[in-house]
This record gives sequence, structure tokens and C-alpha cells, in this order.
Amino acid sequence: MGCCCCQRPDFEKLANPVRSFQEADKTILGPVPTIALTPVSDGRRGAYEDNVVKTWAMVEKVYDLITSKVTQPDGRPVRVVVAPEIVYGARTAARAQAYYATQGVSANIWIGRSWSYSDELMGAAMGIGSTEWQQCAYGLNQTDRPGAVWLKAFTAAMDEKKRPIFCVYSPDLEDESGPLSDFVAERLLRFARCAAAVAYMRGKNYLSVGGVAMGIIGSDVRRNTFMNYLGMGTVSVDMSILNGRIDTNFFDPEEYEKALAFMKSFKLDNDFRKNTPEKRRNHFSDEQLLEKCVKMTLIVRDLMVGNAKLADAEYGKKHGFVADVEYAQGTNAIVAGTQGQRQWTDYNPNFDVTESILNSSFDWNGFTGAHPCATENDSKNGIGMLVANLLTGGVPQLFADIRTNWTPSSIKKATGVDVESICPRGLIDKRNSGAGALEYAVDIYEIAKACKCKSIQDVWKLIVASPELQQEMIAKIKAATTYMTADLLYFPGDGYSSHFTTPGGIPMTSYRYNMVGDLLTCSVVEGETVKLPENVAAHISRVTDPTWPETYWSPRDITSYEYMSKIGPNHDANSFGLIGADMITFNAMLRIPVDMHNVPEDQIFRPTMWTRFGGDDYRACAFLGPIYA
Repeated sequence: MGCCCCQRPDFEKLANPVRSFQEADKTILGPVPTIALTPVSDGRRGAYEDNVVKTWAMVEKVYDLITSKVTQPDGRPVRVVVAPEIVYGARTAARAQAYYATQGVSANIWIGRSWSYSDELMGAAMGIGSTEWQQCAYGLNQTDRPGAVWLKAFTAAMDEKKRPIFCVYSPDLEDESGPLSDFVAERLLRFARCAAAVAYMRGKNYLSVGGVAMGIIGSDVRRNTFMNYLGMGTVSVDMSILNGRIDTNFFDPEEYEKALAFMKSFKLDNDFRKNTPEKRRNHFSDEQLLEKCVKMTLIVRDLMVGNAKLADAEYGKKHGFVADVEYAQGTNAIVAGTQGQRQWTDYNPNFDVTESILNSSFDWNGFTGAHPCATENDSKNGIGMLVANLLTGGVPQLFADIRTNWTPSSIKKATGVDVESICPRGLIDKRNSGAGALEYAVDIYEIAKACKCKSIQDVWKLIVASPELQQEMIAKIKAATTYMTADLLYFPGDGYSSHFTTPGGIPMTSYRYNMVGDLLTCSVVEGETVKLPENVAAHISRVTDPTWPETYWSPRDITSYEYMSKIGPNHDANSFGLIGADMITFNAMLRIPVDMHNVPEDQIFRPTMWTRFGGDDYRACAFLGPIYA
């Protein structure tokens, strides 16, 4: 007998050889991160009826909190679904499980105000969810109902079954008639943000444009690492594809004209070259140089996310290229890296225009959202940029060299200026020979008229929600940024680099993913950008490279030398805002140990199982292993 619940596909229609570019309502394809809320209660007659109204009231508060605060990188909210009824036994758990299977759920928050039969009747560790789901439990702290008793019994059952679960319990008695306490809300939001990021990454790709840059180990793209730890794929293309597409006009010519005009709206400095023009290994005029940089940018973006115009035969014929449906698809990449040095940049323009535009939240099409892109194909740094972009709700990220450690004494010796009161612990010059997001040319807190104490997620939401703030931000970025021709000692093929100086006094988190054999680890250090006296900044810029974007940063509670000496490779990445606690939670979800951080103990939020290992992140992660392995 055939299945009565499914319709037989029309295979004849599916076998039609004519294919096309299938449009979608979003640039990156994949399911929307979906979080389930599962209320639980004592199933005994009378006890259930006594709890039902207040249990659903708890669920409603959590629902409203997450849907109003947690977003995808494009600004759209994550999905939240709710169990069809309160779970109080095996059959009600099965109903929830069946419903969640139709909704693409990838994370679950259990919510209870009273005792429930934690393991035996709920099928907690086997019935609802899979081993890849992120799990959290919120139990009410009140006197009339023992929410804590259920919570502790439940988390113990999950620990025994090797199912990590985050536990939310207010340190103070809660008022059920009021809103969620700040403590509870903060923990729930941290879980939801991180679980949504985990879900969003799953099944998408890292695009490697080229191979290893100058022997840098970070640009050795480890395919199994992406698959086992992040649930992601990797796609590699040779850099010859760039010149191939340029030579055959395989890009959107109309968009190219728009993009070229956009780049000309920036200040351009064509005069800075440490060597004579004869050292250039190409024969471009300055106009041709900018044109090729713009074409490279369009092509790398098309390789990442696809372009419907490239599949349009009529459009291609009109504009002098041969349409190709396969190439038009792109690679569904949420992060990329460009090799650049040296094989490409010895003869072709560098990727600084490409990286600066893709990493930024805007381009010639307006406020579009960032496409994280790592300099020198440093895929490990690219991982961090992607993670931080997702955790912050789409904030663009700054790729940087850990260029130089400057102590107050070394600055005074070099310039005669005492900066002890400005940066007593020293600073790191985060100048980069690639290019970071252009947003780091301005203070987005100031543009959003937001207190520095406000979360970066809330600050960025203000900008995402306001076209006026977006236009103000873009105008200020253009005023603060100059694209300068390249230093030919480094880039014989020339190019343009975005030069700006990041304003001081902005909270900023630095982070780095590292490989130790096959083990992936993460470092995360919070701090603040530093505004140096003009003559000091000018000196540092002059003796390093004045064409590159520069950001001066000081870590909190440790010296800049300690950061410099303990951080892993030569690159780190950076995000406006203090996101260290979110990154610790995120890494615990994927069983990636954090090897270095300065996050206060009271902000660290990991599954209860970590306590069973004495809080040892390495032991807990080793015991569980990578989540997708």
C-alpha cells in the first residue's frame, strides 16, 4: 500500500532539463533559527489545574522577551514556537516532539514553576529534541511552588544522560505579577542569542578564495574542523576565477557602474607610494586600478551568495556575457576568506576594497548587512568574525593584525608624550594590511545616541530600524575614510586600502579561534578603544603604514603585553561592544574550550554539566566531544 499521508512527486516535471535561478526571500538559504518553549507541570489532578494559568504566564513573558530582542543578521527576529499543551507526561511530551519536528526547532527552553516528574514521565532526554539541540531550563524561584526542586532533578537527569543543559534560576525570589527579573532575562537572552547563532551556521559554508597566504597557518582551511565543530561546509575556488570572470564580463555591468560611482564618492588618495610607479607590476591607470578593485568586489560577493542576473540569458546577451545557471548560484557562504598575498597581489590589486566593502553593513545598494570576509584567507579568524556577527545581531566585524604592543614608556620614549593616564596598561595597534569593516571609522554608540552601557545588540537594532541613522552613519564613515593606493613594497600589484582611525572610548571585544592539533579553542578579551593625542597617533602611523586602517585598543584588567604574548596567531578579530560572556556560552554549546578570557565570573553561563567537572572547560569539552562529530 502507498503512504496515505504524502503525495507522489511529479517526477516527469522534475526531470525537465530546463533549470533557472530560484529566487528566495533571503540572501543566504537555510531554515530560520527556531526556539521551542516547553512548559512543564505536575500532572496530578488539582495540582495541574492550580498551575496552568501561571505556567502559561511564564511562557508568555519568555516568548515576548525573545521575539522582541533576538534577531538574525538581517534584522529579522528568530522564530519561537510553543508546545501545543503543557507537558506533564509521556504522551504530552510526544505531542510536543511531533509538533517541533514540523517546525525545524533546534533549541528548547523548558519552563516550570512547580514540581514535575522530570525524567520518568516527560521522556526529557529521549523524547523531546535530539542530541544536537541546545537545551535550557528555567525554574521559578518562589515559595508556594517548588520550581527549584523540579529544576535540579531535571538538570541532574540531563547530566546523567550526557545531555548538556543550561540552568536559569533567579538568585532572588521572583514576583510573578511583574516582568522577568533582569538576571533571568539576561540568562534567557544569552541562551537564545547563542542557540540562534549555532542554528544559523548549521549547513552553510565558508568560501576559500585561493589557498594559504604566505605560509600563514590560519589560512589552512580545515574542512573537518568546520564540519565537526560548527556544522558547516567549506568550498574552495582558485583565484584564477576572478580574472576569468573579469575577462569574460561575468558580473552585472549595470551594478558595476553603480558600484564604481559609489567608490568614487569616497576620498581617494592616489599619491602615496613608497616606491616609484615603475615598481608596479601592472600597467593600470589609477582609474583602471579602481575599476578592477570594484569588479573583484562584485565577483567575490557573487561567489558567496549568487546573483540571479548571471543566470539571465537575455540580460547576458544584452551586456556581453554568457549566462550560466550553475555559476550564478554562488556557494551559500556566510563567511569567506581571500588569499591575496602573494601570488595574487604580486601582479594584481590587493583585496582591501573587497574586504572593506563586504565586511561593512552597506554598499552601493544601501544598507545591506555584512558579508564577513577574512584577510589572507585566515579561516580561523573568519570563524570568529562569523560568530560575533551572529551574536551581535549583525554588527560588522573588524579583522586586524596584532601589529604592535605599545607601552606608555615606549610611547614616551618615541614621542616625548606621557600617555600613562590614557592607557596605563598599554595598547595594541590593530592596523591591518587588509581592511576591516568601515563602521570602525565612527562611534556607532554616538550615532545611535546610546549609552556605552547599553548592549551592542540593542545599539545595533536602533541603527537597523532607522534609515535616517543608517544614512547618518554612512555619511560620517565616508567623511572619516580615505582610500589610499598601496605600499608597493607589500603589494607590487597595487590596490587601494581604506584608511581611518577608530574613535576612542568605545567598548570592544577581541577574539581569536585557534587550532591545537585537531582541537579548536577560542580566546576572548574585552577592552576599550583608545584615542591617542594627534601627534602620537601620527608618529605610530608614520613608522608603521599610514595607508592602513588603524585601531588602538587596550584590554581590561590585563596589560597589552600580556594580551600580545598570550593570544594565538598574528591576527585577531574585534567587535564593538562587550560580548565575551556571549562567546563563552556559544563555545560551550559547541564544546569548544575557551583558553583565555577576562570575563567576570558572575557573567559566565555554561551548562550545569561543567560544574560536575569542577568548572574545567577543557575536561567538559573533551568528555562530550565536538557536537557534530
